[in-house]
Amino acid sequence: MALEVNDDNFDEIVIKSDKPVVVDFWAEWCGPCRMVSPIMEEISDEYSGKALVVKCDVDSSPGVSARYGIRNIPTILFFKNGKIADKQVGAVPKNTFVNKLKALI
Repeated sequence: MALEVNDDNFDEIVIKSDKPVVVDFWAEWCGPCRMVSPIMEEISDEYSGKALVVKCDVDSSPGVSARYGIRNIPTILFFKNGKIADKQVGAVPKNTFVNKLKALI
């Protein structure tokens, strides 16, 4: 299951992670976000132990959203060693996310 991150715990969970991290920036009111959410849950389960999948609500975490320039959601950022390694904006098929994550593992 994907963890929730916010302005308070983002650095501790995402930046300091020793594994690749997939961050799903989303909002409750966003239709495409609701389409991506089950895909993120599947990837979280399938890559458990190899990568971390987290969700960040843009409405309740404006600091992190501003820091990474999130203007459109869903935006998925792929982190490796505390740095952004890849990015995907919008709802896309699962294999698109998986291929970006596999490149970081």
